[in-house]
Amino acid sequence: MKQTEQMMEILEECYPDAKPALVYRTAYELLVAVILSAQCTDKRVNQVTSVLFEAHNTPSSMLELSEEELGQIIFPCGLYRSKAKHILSASRDILDKFGGEVPATIPELKSLAGVGQKTANVVYSVWFGGDAIAVDTHVFRVSNRLGLAHADTPFKTEEDLKRSIPKELWSQAHHWLIYHGRQVCHSRHPDCERCALSHLCEYRKNS
Repeated sequence: MKQTEQMMEILEECYPDAKPALVYRTAYELLVAVILSAQCTDKRVNQVTSVLFEAHNTPSSMLELSEEELGQIIFPCGLYRSKAKHILSASRDILDKFGGEVPATIPELKSLAGVGQKTANVVYSVWFGGDAIAVDTHVFRVSNRLGLAHADTPFKTEEDLKRSIPKELWSQAHHWLIYHGRQVCHSRHPDCERCALSHLCEYRKNS
């Protein structure tokens, strides 16, 4: 059995219920939540969106807010000025270019203001069921430590992961790697003694 296949099997055994931590009910709510999650914890995003989405959970209702008003609501998520601008611009694009519906392909998602590769991948895979790997800080760190990728940027890491992991596992592997990063393979002090992948891990072998 290839080492990557072993890793995927172990991760699936460790995190069989891995799923997004963000709370959302629609594709639009997911899109907004992912934009807000940049450099912010999912827990804090959920706290903010529980208030925001009470009155503004569609592109048209979101555009009732000014950048300043939206910024005040999303302030706890950090980078609130740029996030408010992006959310309102993306909302306008959804209404003007896509009839009020969040588009269902990665190129169309990336055409929205403020939506990059990671955000597009998350929405595409989580809501629309497409095959994609979104590389956040956890996925970037864990996959390069394990040796699933050997890259110095999120984009290159995504390309490495696409080559090493079977396509049908891309979306689930994204969640497995996030869970592993949060629970075991921490940024500063990875808990290698408790890691079920330590016998396969390049970082562990070289440390």
